[in-house]
Amino acid sequence: MSENQQHLQRGLLPRHVQFIALAGMIGTGIFKGSSDTLNMAGPSVVVAYLIGGLLLFIVMAALGEMATVYPNFNVQNLIHKAFGFQPSFIVGWLYWINWLIVTIVELLAAGSFLQFWFPSIPLWLLSVLCAAVIVGINLFQVKHYGEMEFWFASIKIITLIAFIILGALILLNVFPNTTTASVSNYTAHGGFFPNGMSGMLSAFLVVMFSYGGAELIGVAVTETKDSEKVIPKIIKGTVIRVILFYVLPILIICGIIPWNEVSSSESPFVQVFSLSGIPGAAHVMNFVLLTAVLSAANSGIYATSRTLFTMAQSGEAPKAFSFISKKGIPLNGIILTTSFILVGVFLAYLTPDQVISYLMTIPGFTVISIWISICLAQLKLRKQYAELPAFQVKWFPYTTIFAATALTGIFIAFIFNPQNIVGSIVCISVLTVLIILSFVVQKEKKAKHATSVA
Repeated sequence: MSENQQHLQRGLLPRHVQFIALAGMIGTGIFKGSSDTLNMAGPSVVVAYLIGGLLLFIVMAALGEMATVYPNFNVQNLIHKAFGFQPSFIVGWLYWINWLIVTIVELLAAGSFLQFWFPSIPLWLLSVLCAAVIVGINLFQVKHYGEMEFWFASIKIITLIAFIILGALILLNVFPNTTTASVSNYTAHGGFFPNGMSGMLSAFLVVMFSYGGAELIGVAVTETKDSEKVIPKIIKGTVIRVILFYVLPILIICGIIPWNEVSSSESPFVQVFSLSGIPGAAHVMNFVLLTAVLSAANSGIYATSRTLFTMAQSGEAPKAFSFISKKGIPLNGIILTTSFILVGVFLAYLTPDQVISYLMTIPGFTVISIWISICLAQLKLRKQYAELPAFQVKWFPYTTIFAATALTGIFIAFIFNPQNIVGSIVCISVLTVLIILSFVVQKEKKAKHATSVA
């Protein structure tokens, strides 16, 4: 590792990393995206969440194993070590584009949630104010980012726990409600698989995108104290909690509201809270949704700046992005991301909502790519370990091969799904450009090296 790597401060505590991982996965995917998956698959979406959770666990276990063997390596370093410059260049820039788009869209969403309380203030202004707050947080030492993300995630988790308890009370008829809540709703409206296996498989794509963000643990590893001991424990606990925080709420929603009555325009969580008759439920949920998207934007700026920093160290991005401020943060990376956020907010303000929904297909594409890369990196690097670590992927290599194969299948299904035609064209175009650039940059590197040796 280069000396510059040590300048990134190890200011993230175990509780910070635990909640960074949870915050990355528990966001708009569950609070809003659950309405889409329920409309596609009905109650059977629970099966998709469980299968997705299994794949998530295998990917994160592979990442945890490599983190114990190479404690100073983040995801980008691991892919570079396994496959060299070009794959690392492509995956790194894909990941940066992924989080950049996510950050822009989440900040626009934050502005729209604020309009609930301030309808007369234009969306672009509220989004820019949100961006200023989130960028400001990331300009301080990494421990402040970790602390903010800890509290953002705490709000979401407390809300989910409250929702699970409230929903269970409604289902058991302990809490008065205006619905015919019953477990019979799981099968009464076309069965458990109302749209067949194809409906469940369609929802599976959205489910996998919802789980995206878990790999932030692999970005944060170089700034985590005692990472080789902490990361495996965090991965085990995080995956179990996320599966519970997805599966239980979905089961409760399906029991309280027939799946075919779930609104596509508002969050199912808002629907359930409204049915409970609790005063101010809409305001509470709006606040939670606001913190959820701000949390995702906060993670986005962290992920983009650290990804650029790592790529700059290995020559995959301009050297300027390896600059570390006195506070131990990659300042130039944050400045670049911020400038693109401002452009993105302005362009998104001018364009229809449909363009944003097209853009949002790219993060799903990228998340699956990075997960496949993690699996393949572990398959390659396992042979190079000096000794096997205490934390290992069970039944290796079969589990890792299964995850990589399943994710590749999802990737292919995503590309050839007619509903994703625009997103697929954009994703393939971006990937083609990055492949070409990887050859160009590598050729330049070799030319410079040959000149310096001569």
